[in-house]
Amino acid sequence: MLTSDVWIEHPNGRLFSRLWRGAGESQAGSKKTPIVLLHDSLGCVALWRDFPALLAAATGRDVIAYDRLGFGRSDRREGKLPLDFIADEARTYFPVVCEQHEVNRFIAFGHSVGGGMAVHCAAQYPERCEGLITESAQAFVGEETRAGLLEAKRLFEDERALSRLEKYHGDKAAWVLDAWLGTWLAPSFAAWSLNDVLPAVKCPVLALHGALDEYGSSRHPETIAEHAGGPARVRILPGTYHVPHKERPEEIAGLVAAFSSR
Repeated sequence: MLTSDVWIEHPNGRLFSRLWRGAGESQAGSKKTPIVLLHDSLGCVALWRDFPALLAAATGRDVIAYDRLGFGRSDRREGKLPLDFIADEARTYFPVVCEQHEVNRFIAFGHSVGGGMAVHCAAQYPERCEGLITESAQAFVGEETRAGLLEAKRLFEDERALSRLEKYHGDKAAWVLDAWLGTWLAPSFAAWSLNDVLPAVKCPVLALHGALDEYGSSRHPETIAEHAGGPARVRILPGTYHVPHKERPEEIAGLVAAFSSR
């Protein structure tokens, strides 16, 4: 499959992105609307692994993924994340990625915190977003979320866990870890939710969630579906944890292909 790496200039630092070419055309003969991936709290382009290529093949659409500022191969980000960092991604960085890749209309696919960012992208640009897929997204900071975060914090006390993170984020790994655990466990972040922004989502929504997700129950996708302003469907995946696209890649690609073809 044809891929290309694209560096994106931003006043706050350079962003790394990758494009996987899909081969499909719409019924009108034009290029199909691309899918833009937004990664999770410890993620980056490399950690999507083979899934973007599988998704491009299954849907016939171009697939674009990028490393958020501070993650993966993108430039460093200094200081603490602002409390509105999820909404800010849609306002500040996502449009620059779309501009660089000449994307007008898009389908947003976000995993975990990337799902919340995808919600904000759909709400921020309702006339451009044709579909929204959330995978293992948190809709609020629940008790299960905090319990999963505290367990992850305990596991990362082992230096070998941080060294594995350094493989993908280099010397930014400690910042990446604190941007996740330090932000989500902060008392000032406890009231965060997607409730206020979801009604502004007007496109069709597919909310995917593992039945065994370590960071939240089915109430998260159900909340997304209940509050979204467009038609929404929830799919709970039995025997699945927090990364369905890694655990069940072909099934997830098939679900997205069926959803995006409607």
